[in-house]
Amino acid sequence: MNMPAVSRAKERRPLSLMVKSRVQSRVIYVDMIDISEGGCKIRGTRGFANIGDRVTMKIGGVNAPLGTVVWVEDRFAGVAFEGQMHQAVLDHLMLTNGGLLSPEKQRLHRL
Repeated sequence: MNMPAVSRAKERRPLSLMVKSRVQSRVIYVDMIDISEGGCKIRGTRGFANIGDRVTMKIGGVNAPLGTVVWVEDRFAGVAFEGQMHQAVLDHLMLTNGGLLSPEKQRLHRL
């Protein structure tokens, strides 16, 4: 796997969700594999994206920040957001779309 080193400031959280996206100007549907405040990993059909492509996504009804494809490996791609998704938005996505909250956040959510 020849992917460039991509630094990750935030932990990625697993999330399995079909997402409507635009890569360049094409509308595509991809599977969201994981997400963090600064980016995500998506899976699509072979050749769906190239490094440097601009990406917009609507994740669980929430518009994600504009992103750029930073790596591609077979059917998978890594997207770096230009802005950041707020922590509360990520928590909401985890709760409403079958993702996993950290044990501490699960405990606080039950309170």
